[in-house]
Amino acid sequence: MTQLDMIDQADRQRTAIVTGAARGIGAGVATRLARDGFRVAVVDLDEEDCAGTVRAITRTGGTAAAIAADVNDETAVAAAVARIAAELGPPTVLVNNAGIGGPNAGVEETSTEQWDAVTGVSLRGAFFLTRAVTPYMMAAGWGRIVNMSSISALGDSGRVDYAAAKAGLIGFTKSLALRLGRHGVTANAIGPGFVVSDMTRVAAQRRGRTFEEHQRIVAQTIPVGRVGQPEDIAHAASFLVSPAAGFVSGQVIYVAGGPVD
Repeated sequence: MTQLDMIDQADRQRTAIVTGAARGIGAGVATRLARDGFRVAVVDLDEEDCAGTVRAITRTGGTAAAIAADVNDETAVAAAVARIAAELGPPTVLVNNAGIGGPNAGVEETSTEQWDAVTGVSLRGAFFLTRAVTPYMMAAGWGRIVNMSSISALGDSGRVDYAAAKAGLIGFTKSLALRLGRHGVTANAIGPGFVVSDMTRVAAQRRGRTFEEHQRIVAQTIPVGRVGQPEDIAHAASFLVSPAAGFVSGQVIYVAGGPVD
C-alpha cells in the first residue's frame, strides 16, 4: 500500500458537509462523496427535503444525516455544525453549494431585499459555514473546502446580485487558500456552466420554453454539444476533496463543457 493509499483510506473515515444538498448539484455532490466513502451531512432548509438524498446514500451502504439549517443564519449554522460533529464526527470537508437566484432584473430593477437574499445565501452563508468548520480542519491538520461559484461570476447583466455573490466566492476561496494552506487545508471553487437543475428549469419557464426545448437550444452553444448534469460537477468536487488534490488550492475550475472567458 502506497502512502497515498494510506491517506486515502484514512480520509474515508472523514465527515463531509454539503449545503443545498436536497436536490440538484448539491444532491449529486453529496451522493458522490458518500460513494467515495465519506460520512455526509446533507444540509438544506428543510430536513424532510433532504430525505431523498439521504435515502439514495444509505440505500447503497453509505452514511448520511439530514440537517436542517438556514445557511444565512449564523446561529442556525453554528448549531448545525455542532450537531454534525456530534453525530457524524468532526467535519473536515465542506462543500458550500447552497445558493438561490432571483428573477432576471437589471441593476436599476433589483430590490435591496432581493440583493440581500441572493448574496446572503451564496456568500454570507458560505462564510458562516466556513468559519464554523475551519476549527475542526485546523485541529485535524487537514481539510478541503469547495465553494460553488458559477460562470455568472464573470458577469451577468440580468442577475447582478447572483453574479456578485458568485464572484465574491472566488475572492473568498483564494483568501482561504492563502490563509489555511499552512494548516493542511485547501480551498477551491467550481464554476458550473449550464447544469440541469431547478434554477435552469425556472430560466426556461421565464423564456416561455419547455425545459427540453431550452436544453436543446443551450446545448447548441456548448462546445461538447450537451448540457451539464449534477454528476459532472460531482466528479470535479470528488477530485478536489481527495488526497490527490493536495497541491491544488486557490483555483477556480470551470465545468462548463468548453472554455470560459
